[in-house]
Amino acid sequence: MTAHDWLMEQLESGQARFRVIDHPPEGHTERASRLREHALAQAAKCLVVRVATGRRSRRYVLAVVPGDRRVDLEGLCGMYGGSEAAFAARDVAERLAGSVSGSVMPFARHPDLELVVDPDLLVHDEIFFNAARLDRSVALDTADYLALARPRVEPIAQHSPPRRTAGRAATARRKTG
Repeated sequence: MTAHDWLMEQLESGQARFRVIDHPPEGHTERASRLREHALAQAAKCLVVRVATGRRSRRYVLAVVPGDRRVDLEGLCGMYGGSEAAFAARDVAERLAGSVSGSVMPFARHPDLELVVDPDLLVHDEIFFNAARLDRSVALDTADYLALARPRVEPIAQHSPPRRTAGRAATARRKTG
């Protein structure tokens, strides 16, 4: 069963209040939000983060923040008592999420993936996200999302800084000592 089919089954069997929105393929939060015609803050930006918790141990977190914010890697690192947090390698993120980058949904299906959602996303009556496909999104009632996904809710978002032209992978190291 594909991640999209799993999502639709969860929403229907959970009697969630939702709408499906078909649109041209888009995996960037800002552009997808324009296509779906909603405020960027209502978009569930979903990113898989690797937190190093020991010499050879790590945890993977599906961090979900409002579309107009960014993930606080240093905060996630501290939340898990880690020494470093970084975005997971693309192949690892896609395997754990069950969908391609840009279409990750705010539900953790894989047992090695812990779901953490920023409370600022949950202030809206409805949230929007790609439905494990680049060409289909879901508008989901926030209360129904919370009931179905049962996420850990923690402040994990920071305001987005101005865009940089040179792309570098983000990493945060926890200060010790």
